[in-house]
Formats: sequence, structure tokens, C-alpha cells
Amino acid sequence: MPSFTYTARNRSGATVSDAVDAPTRKDALRLLTARGLTPVHVSEAAVRPAPGKRKTKSASAALDPRPSPLAPKLPQAASLSSRERLPFLEALVDLTTSGLSAGESVRMLSVRIKEPRQRLLCTLLWEQLSEGAQLSRAMGSMPAVFDGSTINLIQSGEATGNLNDVLLRLISHLQEQRDLRQKVINSLAYPAFMMFVAGGVIIFFMVFLLPRLQTLLKSLGGELPTSTRILLGFSEFGLKYGIFVIVAAIVFGASFWRWRATEPGRLQTDAWALKFPLLGPFSVSQTVLAFSQTLSVLLENGITTSEALRMTERQIQNRVHRAAFDSATDRVLEGEALSAALARTDCFPDLVLDQLAVGENTGNLVPSLKKIAVTYQKAITQQLNAFTSIIATVVLLGVFSFVGFIAFAIVSAVFQLSSSFKM
Repeated sequence: MPSFTYTARNRSGATVSDAVDAPTRKDALRLLTARGLTPVHVSEAAVRPAPGKRKTKSASAALDPRPSPLAPKLPQAASLSSRERLPFLEALVDLTTSGLSAGESVRMLSVRIKEPRQRLLCTLLWEQLSEGAQLSRAMGSMPAVFDGSTINLIQSGEATGNLNDVLLRLISHLQEQRDLRQKVINSLAYPAFMMFVAGGVIIFFMVFLLPRLQTLLKSLGGELPTSTRILLGFSEFGLKYGIFVIVAAIVFGASFWRWRATEPGRLQTDAWALKFPLLGPFSVSQTVLAFSQTLSVLLENGITTSEALRMTERQIQNRVHRAAFDSATDRVLEGEALSAALARTDCFPDLVLDQLAVGENTGNLVPSLKKIAVTYQKAITQQLNAFTSIIATVVLLGVFSFVGFIAFAIVSAVFQLSSSFKM
């Protein structure tokens, strides 16, 4: 029977290291949990192979998300992206739920699916599966489509014989991420439309209305009110130098975008975002949601704490939070409790830390993470609604103020000129 070495924490929080005999890595994890231990790292003990026999893969090698050596044979895979991942997994689980094997399901999809990119993906996967590769290994040859977390979860399902359950949990997780992205896009669409309309109104007044008004007022003669002179000066400046302002804005925007794409730029802009009244709380909520969703899915499917934390780290978008989480992960691997390690980062709300501590103490960390995820999904929805309302209100007030100022300037000029005619 295989032997597995492990590092785990007992109920008192102390770190223990030992070995356990079990048929599979999944059984080893269950055995440790039954003993009241929280696994941090579990790997198959190195066994010296007998002469003339091939070495078997260890558990850590089985969870190696590096690209397959078959990858050079797949130049067409470069045209695929992560957008193909969720539709493929949804189609795959429909067939595996019916009783087909993963390989047979991929073969059937490669023949029957109509969408060109999905068909290409299934064909490339089937080419490797037909040569004896496992599904997870075939996915590893397409890092642009399947990230490390997805590959590790599939490998875990293959090793334990629970691939269908793993696929269902993974799909649910990816659907939640997709729905969140769609909420963000939908929430920003209305303010963006309002800003576009506001810009159109301003350009219309600047280019068409104000020049004609200026010609009319000059032909009438007389002294113009201050508000009218300000308005006409603004219009004249826009007509003369507007193109230069637009070009400068484009150059500045492109330069800023390229700088933000660098690691120092991303780190700095993420730090700025945390200081803004609206963006700061939203960034914290995003981090907590990504952390709780990803970690709960990974732990629930048998990934050890050390591996799950490293994969979760890559799902955190804010670079400041990611760096802090990396430091917390190192402390967890040294034996510190997860809630205590995260408390040192000052990135997680106190209530979240309390829920994690309770989950660790009771041995129900995954349910605690799921509750946190549900709470912060609602929080993000509320924050997006508030953000949309504030932006829309600001844009409308800006447009109404600008139009009102134009109306005031025109009316005051007409009254002043009519008064000068009477005199």
C-alpha cells in the first residue's frame, strides 16, 4: 500500500509531520481529517523503483499543471482563449452525467458540436486522449484555455474517481465568476452611455450652436455679460485648441495604460484604487469573494491547503492584496492558522476573519468559506448598484448644469442687449 507523508495542524493549532498508509491520496486526506487533523501538505512518499521498472508519478507530480509535452503539436491552440473553457465544460458534463467516459464524451463533442472554436478545442483534446493521455494532461497543453486551478481540479477528480462531481462544482464556480463579470459590465454600461450622451451634447453646443450665437451677438454690438463672455471664450478655445487637447488626452491615456500594464504600474494603480471612497471597498469585496469562492472549491475537491492557497493567490486581482496574501500563505505553511495569518495583512474585514477562525476551530472551514462567498456576492451587487446610481446622478447633474449655464448666458445677453437698444 502506498505511503503518504504529510504536514498538518492538530486541534490545538500545532504543526505535526508524519506518514500515513492509504490506497490513494484522497483516502489519506480523509484519514487525516478523521483523526482531527487539518492537512497542509500531503504527497506520496518517494519509493525507489525496482530495476527495470518505470517510476510511478507522485501525487505532487500528478498535480503538476505544466504544459504537456504534446503541446508543440498543437499550433492551432494559440487561437483559443479562456472564453471556450466554460461552454466546453458544460457540454462535457452533460455527457459524463449520462454515463459516458470523459474520453468518449470529448470524442463525441469533436464530431457533433457545431461552433467552430469549440469544435477545434474538442478535436485537439481528442487527438491527445486517443494517444493515451489523461484529460487533465491534455488540458495542460492549452494554458490559454485552462488555468492551473482547473487542471488541478480535473486531476483530483481523475485520481479519486469523482470527475463528474468535480466538474459540476467547477462549472458552478465558473458560472458565478461569469455572472459577476456580467454584473460589472452591465453596471458600467449605463454610466458609460450617459457620459457618451453628455459628451455629444457638449460637442454640439461647442461646434454648432455657440459659434452662430457668437456671430449674432457681435453683429448686435454692445457689451456682453460676464457669463456670456466666459461661454464664448470657452467655445473659441475649444475650436482653436480642441484638437490638440484631444490628441494630448489620447497620448496620455495610451502612455498611462502601457505603464499600468507593467508590474510596478499595476501595483501602484491598485494601491491608489484602495484609497478611493467607492473603489476601495469594492476592491476589498472582490478580493474576499475571489478568496472564499476559489479556496472553498479547491479544498472541497481534495486539494491540500498549501496547493489551494497558492492557486487562490493567482485569482486575486488587486496586486497589493495578492502580495499580502502571498506573505500570509508563507506563514500558513510555517504552521500559523489561516485566520491569524490573514489578520496580519490588514486586507480582510474583521468579520471575515472571525468566520474563518470559527470554521478552523470547528473543522468546518469549507462551509464557512461558502457563507462568506454568499455574503460578499450580495455586497458586491449592492456596491455596483450604488456606484451606478452615483455616476449616473453626477453625469446628469453635470449635463444639466452645463445646459443651464448656456441658457443663462444666452438669456442674460439678450436682456442686456435689448436694454441697450431701449436706451
